[in-house]
Amino acid sequence: MSSYTSEYPADDEFDPAYKAFFESFYETSDTPDAHERYSKQFTQDATLIMASKKVQGREEILSLRKGMWEKVNKRKHTAVKVFPFGPSSNEVMLYGIVEYVLKDGREASVDWAARANLVKEDGTVMMNFYQVYLDTAAQTPSK
Repeated sequence: MSSYTSEYPADDEFDPAYKAFFESFYETSDTPDAHERYSKQFTQDATLIMASKKVQGREEILSLRKGMWEKVNKRKHTAVKVFPFGPSSNEVMLYGIVEYVLKDGREASVDWAARANLVKEDGTVMMNFYQVYLDTAAQTPSK
């Protein structure tokens, strides 16, 4: 079992390919140099909203992704629970925790929630919409 495995409703009929996608997505999210791989998990015209920042398309997602690692040395996402919107849905809400170690050595832990819409392009699962809700004040660890 992966350390990126999430909990799903007991009666879920969520596509196993979507479950595998989220495991891979958060593992990639936590890999510092996987910028290109991260951006390729989104469709070409995807929308990504990270707190108050909104970007459109892979190039802007790639730029945002690089910026997310500027002050971070290490990050670990735990997508605790995933809630599909009904049987066989490609739309979900997620709840999780992300732990950071900043380049200056400080550490922080932040709860987050997200909304995602998944699609399959030529059999490959990608997101065409991803919005993350988090308390940005909690991202600034105390000294």
